[in-house]
Amino acid sequence: MIALLRGRLLEKHPNRLIVDVHGVGYDVQVPVSTFYEAGDAGRDVTLRIHTHVREDQIALFGFATPLEHQLFERLIAVNGIGPKLALQVLSGIEPSDFVRAVQGGDVVRLTRIPGVGKKTAERMTLELRDRLPAVDAAAPSDPPAGSDLLRADVVSALVNLGYQAGLVDKAVTAALAAAGEAPAFEVVLRAALRQLAR
Repeated sequence: MIALLRGRLLEKHPNRLIVDVHGVGYDVQVPVSTFYEAGDAGRDVTLRIHTHVREDQIALFGFATPLEHQLFERLIAVNGIGPKLALQVLSGIEPSDFVRAVQGGDVVRLTRIPGVGKKTAERMTLELRDRLPAVDAAAPSDPPAGSDLLRADVVSALVNLGYQAGLVDKAVTAALAAAGEAPAFEVVLRAALRQLAR
């Protein structure tokens, strides 16, 4: 059972990282929050790992923080939520916002996450309300970014995560409008996710 990987980041994609650990490349599926925490390719990275074993495959799910890892393991314990949906949930909402939404019974907020319907949201609030860690009440808000290529990359990443193209277009436009000069992909992606979460 792999619990942690520490190595060099070889490749980086919005939903997966390839980490070189002493010459072995591990393909690790990650939420978007871990994607921005990972930094650039070539940098050293440490990920907490959930090893998911099925009859036909072994999949690694990686997290930058103990909170993300803990939320993922709580989510997959909920009836009807598998690893892919749990990753989608963590990609569609900041971990601290997720905790607040579940503990506050905010089903409307949870159903804004791609792939989460009303029944799933209700099940999450029912089964997880008393099982999640406490989080700070304040949530920071970051600025976003410009450039046609950057815009196309951010739109593509969000559509691949399951967001509707029309909503993505508006969110990225708003994120770019509020951005400073030459912002990073991660900054724009985070800002667009915040727009989609409203």
